[in-house]
Amino acid sequence: MSGGPFDTMVDTAKSGFDAAAHKPLLEAWQGLSLADIRADLGARLIAAGIDEGADESRFLINHVLAPARLSDALADPALFSWQAADQLAALAWRRLSRVPLSQVLGSQPFWTLDLAVTPDVLTPRSDTETLVEAVLADADDAPARLVDLGTGSGAILLALLSERAGWSGLGVDLSAPALAIATANAVRCGLANRAGFSQGRWGEGLADGSVDVLVSNPPYIVSDVLAGLEPEVRDHEPALALDGGTDGLDAYREIITDLPRLLVPNGLFALEIGHDQGESVSTLAHEAGLVEIRVLPDLAGNDRVVMGRRGAGASAVDG
Repeated sequence: MSGGPFDTMVDTAKSGFDAAAHKPLLEAWQGLSLADIRADLGARLIAAGIDEGADESRFLINHVLAPARLSDALADPALFSWQAADQLAALAWRRLSRVPLSQVLGSQPFWTLDLAVTPDVLTPRSDTETLVEAVLADADDAPARLVDLGTGSGAILLALLSERAGWSGLGVDLSAPALAIATANAVRCGLANRAGFSQGRWGEGLADGSVDVLVSNPPYIVSDVLAGLEPEVRDHEPALALDGGTDGLDAYREIITDLPRLLVPNGLFALEIGHDQGESVSTLAHEAGLVEIRVLPDLAGNDRVVMGRRGAGASAVDG
């Protein structure tokens, strides 16, 4: 005798459960309270090499409970349904495989924005906010043309546009999938009317003297170091956005050589750097004839940004 719609639904759910890669987590969590599930997940994450496992377990639980919160579900266990447990186990299984949390959740907070993130772009880092702060401290709201080379998710471009209503911006990237994410983020942040995107290699194709403010977080990791990076970065983020060549400076050489051509007189540039690259990138900028060059630290005290200007009287074809 065939079952009714409810039996069919149960059979479908059981089949899905049996086939799910995250089935071991669901089996381990059967009969546990939400508090115990959170503790178990945090311990598993730490055992997998994720030091912030306790915090990440909370992030994951809050994600599946939204708009409710962990505190709500601890007070009212009915809010944590079996569907929520299944979703949590699926997300946690990916994170335990060292997929970045941003990719597991699909987004990452940056500045005051919430940006979509996929394996096609770097996850925006809080260290990069140092560059945003530095540019905002050095430039007012007068109309300006902003260019972000190697824009990735669009994080720097969109953060700056969100703070400077008089600016328009262009994000350039060699990766078409990255540009698709950046374009979607511009819409997501309500900035599509002032943000454009173009596929290209650094400043190639941009007009002489067309940029008031130029920013970039280029690849700066030494090629030989890539294999030793954390799995989240090494295995799940685009090598194109990481590999800086044999000394980590390949992208800087291309970008900085072109800055005197791209920037308007007295135009501003700001480049994110690796913690040990302040002197070498500053030297490249000096050799290109740029002025007012300085190195700024991040909150941890590590060198993070090299910034400066094109001279007020320099020719666009100099350097």
